Amino acid sequence: MAANDRSKTITQGIERSPNRAMYYALGYREEDFSRPMIGIANGHSTITPCNAGLQPLANAAVEAVREAGGNPQTFGVPTISDGMSMGTEGMKYSLVSREVIADCVETTVQGQWMDGVLVIGGCDKNKPGGMIGIARANVPAIYVYGGTILPGRLNGKDLNLVSAFEAVGAFKAGRITREEFDAIERNAIPGTGACGGMYTANTMSASFEALGMSLLGSSTMANVHKEKRHSAARSAHVLLDAVRAGRRPRDIITRQSVENAIALVMATGGSTNAVLHYLAICRAAEVEWSLDDFERVRRKVPVLCDLKPSGQYMAVDLHRAGGVPQVLKILLGAGLLNGDCLTITGRTLAQELAEVPERPSEAQDVIRPIERPLYAQGHLAILRGNLAEDGAVAKITGLKSTSITGPARVFEDEQSALGAILSDRIRPGDVMVLRYLGPKGGPGMPEMLAPSSALIGRGLGETVGLITDGRFSGGSWGFLVGHVTPEAFEGGTIALVEEGDMITIDANRHLLQLNVSEEELARRRADWCQPKPRYHTGVLAKFAKLAGPASQGALTE
Repeated sequence: MAANDRSKTITQGIERSPNRAMYYALGYREEDFSRPMIGIANGHSTITPCNAGLQPLANAAVEAVREAGGNPQTFGVPTISDGMSMGTEGMKYSLVSREVIADCVETTVQGQWMDGVLVIGGCDKNKPGGMIGIARANVPAIYVYGGTILPGRLNGKDLNLVSAFEAVGAFKAGRITREEFDAIERNAIPGTGACGGMYTANTMSASFEALGMSLLGSSTMANVHKEKRHSAARSAHVLLDAVRAGRRPRDIITRQSVENAIALVMATGGSTNAVLHYLAICRAAEVEWSLDDFERVRRKVPVLCDLKPSGQYMAVDLHRAGGVPQVLKILLGAGLLNGDCLTITGRTLAQELAEVPERPSEAQDVIRPIERPLYAQGHLAILRGNLAEDGAVAKITGLKSTSITGPARVFEDEQSALGAILSDRIRPGDVMVLRYLGPKGGPGMPEMLAPSSALIGRGLGETVGLITDGRFSGGSWGFLVGHVTPEAFEGGTIALVEEGDMITIDANRHLLQLNVSEEELARRRADWCQPKPRYHTGVLAKFAKLAGPASQGALTE
């Protein structure tokens, strides 16, 4: 049966069937069979602060589903903490977990013939994984973000997870003492919630508001605040209404609504990972979308929000300043949003934004008015050239210069690159090349937060380039280019770079170029041999065999 061709509800499907006996064992009564079954996909986990605060939200959703006349049925989905696995072999499982989560949602919803699903997630891959599963199953659905973390505080300054990573480089460079380093590490994360800047978790959750698949205003709430639980309950009520009205994800996830989501990502200075994840979400929802569409949106949408990692403020500051609805209303007023897109509430996006002020409050400087943006164009640039024939992604905000040409410093794993930075073997003007870290080569396309943060911590963020066929954390910033495609494992030009080759990164010209003659590249290509896979069994081996290129979302389809 096609995912979007469900002709029966669960109650119809089991009418007068022996399967009913299984439901009676769960406490069903006769009248319960006439109520819609609503799945609650719960990402609660005590392994990470991002997900450790999800259970109260799941509880609130369960009670709200009952109040609204549905039968809530909870099932679990896993998570891998990017912040905790970063810089380790475990980071290779992060992107894999996106696929596992998507499979869990699709399998349970379809296998148990659910009438709707509410997905609750915290850490980075919970969002795209849940949305991919939602798009595949195509039953009425809503996404509930677990909420952001509150900032840590030390000496009157806000801290966050990236502060701890950057402190490693600063300590090794002698810029802070051991006592200062320990204090940062102990105070950066004050409680539950996902990483607090406009990193991947907050980027994806904020974009889901613009997409129409989450309630407006919900993505910048702190996990520990009561309003987050109230929002989870309201989300359940809205979902029951969508079930009864037959509003399905593919009615909402369209080319126009995806453009809204990407416009929001650009306006808020969001994570490079949004590129990878929306390519995958669009493929799951059968929406036509490509790397060129990101560049098209980037050219017309300015950066309006001064948010970390390259700016000043955190997600909770954005919330106090009016949140995602305020940003969307500014974009709508400037003609940069498709206001007639349907949302999960059954109202259009323009209708949902009707009561939001046209302009941001002058009492804050987190959100800029349209005539005074931080940057006139978006920050996620698509680069091409002989080093990235199928594209690469660069984040170009927060930099004094957007071009560099320098000698290649070549590394085939993250740890040796980090060691070179911390031992002062990387100099201003160098271009670091981290390769065999793509979807197949990593495998799993790990994030390079440790080396990118070490460069910042040592004061090299503006003067050293770093390119990789892997990914970057949403907390990364600097002269960074990721998602280089074709990847090294597939014989991409990045595999042919030699120590000392001159490389040009030029965001203005959208260029990523290896300055070596075609004749020399041909000679190197003839000598190149594909390395043996790093894993032969288990989920990493499966992912390496099935994953598509980063330019198509690295989806296992």
